[in-house]
Amino acid sequence: MSDLLQASYEECKRLNALHGKTYYLATLLLPAAKRPPVHALYGFARFADEIVDDLASTLSPEEKANALRTWGDSVLADLRNGESEDLIGRALVDTVTRYSIPLDYFDAFMTSMEMDLTVTRYKNYEELMTYVYGSAVVIGLEMLPILGYNDSRAIEAATALGTAFQLANFIRDIDEDIDRGRIYMPLDELARFGVSEEMLLRRRMTPEIVEAIKFQIARVRDLQAVAEEGIQYLDPISRPCIRAASELYCGIVDEIEANGYDIFTTRATTSKWRRLRVAGIAFIQTLFIRMR
Repeated sequence: MSDLLQASYEECKRLNALHGKTYYLATLLLPAAKRPPVHALYGFARFADEIVDDLASTLSPEEKANALRTWGDSVLADLRNGESEDLIGRALVDTVTRYSIPLDYFDAFMTSMEMDLTVTRYKNYEELMTYVYGSAVVIGLEMLPILGYNDSRAIEAATALGTAFQLANFIRDIDEDIDRGRIYMPLDELARFGVSEEMLLRRRMTPEIVEAIKFQIARVRDLQAVAEEGIQYLDPISRPCIRAASELYCGIVDEIEANGYDIFTTRATTSKWRRLRVAGIAFIQTLFIRMR
């Protein structure tokens, strides 16, 4: 591996460790050879997300869109050409080439990132899923060749788990997303429980909002159950990592419940004790698999 490629993987790892602590912890459960390509996928996704929400926070929507499109088009062109001079792109190109990851996934991801600059409301679940596919599901699908799997049913499981992760984040981040001018809760489902957009924007907990959140939490758990059934189709060495990630990410909804569903004054986080417990169990499982 060249020095430039090594530096690219190290930058992706740095972004993962800095911004995705739970994700990074789960990644440590994978064999050392599987970690760098996972970091590369995270680095690509994180950098695009920073353009949308962080790095370009002082720019207008049009300037953000141009910055995202310019960077995204460059990286997608690099993927098609099989080489890159971009700090993040080098590792991504290497990973995509080695594992034959379909480029359509990256097109879908960039489409969803651009949606974040223009779409602020979703009328129904079907509309939201268009966004979720590109923002979350494709990341799980990109990881499958790296994790290894022996049955196409693993694809359904990866789709369900990616959706569950994203929906759990949406519930936790309702207050933060309002600050960004976005509501990811499907408006028709909110209305089903008597929650109007104006009610949500007032940021006051009501019985109606609690019931709407309970409905979304139940959906996350249903999707997690579907994913759990499919983990058995992954390479055995990858299973503890994904089970740990599933519990930690979807476990966000447990913390929301523990906070009395109050998503306006308390941001739900997974406790250090829970992270250590889950990681410890997964580490022991990984050791047993390696011993076999």
